Amino acid sequence: MKTTSPAQGAAPDLWHHYGRTRTDTDRSIPGSFAWVWAQDGGPGAEVLGDLTGLTVADLGAGAARHAAHLVTRSAPARVDAVDASAAQHAMACDLYGHLSPHLRLVHADVVEHLDEHPGEYDVVYSVFGGLDFTDPRLLLPATACALRPGGLFAASTLGHYIGGGPAEPDVQHTDIPARTPDGTPTTMPRWVLQEHVWTKLLDEAGFTAISIDRLAPTTSGPRSADTLLMRAHRSR
Repeated sequence: MKTTSPAQGAAPDLWHHYGRTRTDTDRSIPGSFAWVWAQDGGPGAEVLGDLTGLTVADLGAGAARHAAHLVTRSAPARVDAVDASAAQHAMACDLYGHLSPHLRLVHADVVEHLDEHPGEYDVVYSVFGGLDFTDPRLLLPATACALRPGGLFAASTLGHYIGGGPAEPDVQHTDIPARTPDGTPTTMPRWVLQEHVWTKLLDEAGFTAISIDRLAPTTSGPRSADTLLMRAHRSR
């Protein structure tokens, strides 16, 4: 199985602990693909269109569960599941390394990876992944560059803050709680932006046919949230 790795650095892996409990108990390939925050309904992989024979990238793929679903259900030529976290990459390799070569698990910074693969992808997507945790002023132009002309970008992100606070009216992040591998509390940036801000950023990055749908949660609770589902195409 081929992988690529990010440059070595001193920054701690803030995703070290994420998803470990589930990985211990659930090693299956998901039978469905969900865009909504709670992963319990709403539109599925059909949002991406017919992927038969196409080259796809999942930005901030984590344990690569969404990518594994697409590889086994949608017949793409290849899905590159890209994540900068060494821990997430290791979990993905453990769970789904056997799906190579149609699933390629890539340990890399998402912007660096996109910059290194201009015009390679037919479809790029993010499910509460790279789009949420990378400065969109860097990520979206890199995504447009990595797509073939007319290629599709699709992503889901929070429509407001967990707990109900409104999304930001300008391009700014908030710092959310995180933990280093040794358990030390810290923070990481997350971008939670209003629809008009995302639309402006996508337009400036070279996308057309931009659409953003707001999907309401299926259940109520303190951690429920609306989902913004955005779709756009690279200019031809």
